[in-house]
Amino acid sequence: MNIQYRKEEDYFVPDWEIPESQQKPLGLYGRLRKAYLEEHRSGLYTRIILTGTLYDHLYETDRAAQERLDTILPKLAASSGATEALKARDPMKWVGIMNTCKAQVEEIVQAELINV
Repeated sequence: MNIQYRKEEDYFVPDWEIPESQQKPLGLYGRLRKAYLEEHRSGLYTRIILTGTLYDHLYETDRAAQERLDTILPKLAASSGATEALKARDPMKWVGIMNTCKAQVEEIVQAELINV
C-alpha cells in the first residue's frame, strides 16, 4: 500500500481523502455510533478508519437503527393504546404516549445497535 504524506509544521500526516461516495451526511444514529466508537472503543474506531470502512459501517448502523425504530414503534404504540381514536379525542394524551414510546424504542436501538 502506497501512502502519500503531507508536511504540517514538524509532522508528516497521511494525505487521505474521503471518497465522494462516502461524503453524504450521516443520520442521527450514524453520528451517535461514531461518537460512541471514538469515546469508548478507540481501538475498533482506529481499525475501522484504517481499513477505510468507517462510513460504510456508520451508514449501515444508521440504516439498521432507523429500520428497527420503524418496526418497533408502531407495535409499541398500538400496545400502549395510542390509537387514531385517542388522537382525535385527546391529542395531548396521544402525544404523551407517542413520546414515551419513541423514547423507549430509542433506548432499545441504542442498546442493541449503537452502544455495542
